[in-house]
Amino acid sequence: MMRVLSLLSAIAVGVPVVAQTKPQYEVYAIRYATIPGFRVAGLVEGADKDRKLDIAMMVWLVRGNGHNILVDSGFYHEKFFPQWHPTDFVRPSDTLKRLGLKPEDITDVIITHMHWDHADGMDLFPRARIWIQKDELQYYAGEAWQSPRAHGGIDPDDVMTAVKLNTQGRVALVNGDAQEILPGVTCYTGGKHTYASQFVGVNTAAGTVVLASDNMYLYENLEKHVPIAATLDRESNLRAQDRMKQLAASPKLIIPGHDPAVMTNFPNPEPGVAKIQ
Repeated sequence: MMRVLSLLSAIAVGVPVVAQTKPQYEVYAIRYATIPGFRVAGLVEGADKDRKLDIAMMVWLVRGNGHNILVDSGFYHEKFFPQWHPTDFVRPSDTLKRLGLKPEDITDVIITHMHWDHADGMDLFPRARIWIQKDELQYYAGEAWQSPRAHGGIDPDDVMTAVKLNTQGRVALVNGDAQEILPGVTCYTGGKHTYASQFVGVNTAAGTVVLASDNMYLYENLEKHVPIAATLDRESNLRAQDRMKQLAASPKLIIPGHDPAVMTNFPNPEPGVAKIQ
């Protein structure tokens, strides 16, 4: 009430009222590995089954307002290597050296979804708070394992890590859509890539950057308005694409989860790093 009265008094005497602005962040895509020869038909619905692409494995650093935020944490456990044969691999926590940071400098990690290549590294950042959709964690820590077909791509050890971090008070549960978890950083429920995947909107000097993660595998998904191939609900994925276009300052600022073109579409302040601007 006092704040309202003060505001009215300022207006009455002609004192300019300055609107509070959200902090602006810098956003970087950091490539930590490549998975060679990935079938594009596994990324873009209806793509030619013979097309293959060396896809980029990335995390995204959001820096500003006293925070170093990682969107997704990548993977590092050896058990994933025999199946996927990653090349040019650098442990995600070690890639931070390219931008002058250490793992303990990361204040927050936003997990867009619980697939192994996005959530496996969440324990690499010892001081970070882990943000994940409440429904995502609850589902994969419980009901998903009641059926053999409800947890594809989810590694049980990653789930156990998330549960353990939660018992240590380090997990923050994002409760649904359009939740501003930090000033200028907002989580949105995505297109059912997993049970409750999310994407992230970030306020920057260029406007809102949307970090789509696997809600949009490649630029091709957006350009052709074609859903990702791995989704529980293709129509929800198309709706998420339309929404990301509404939220982002421009389509070029919607950043896909695995497109190597991210590294060539933006300036590279360091090898394997693209500054999103």
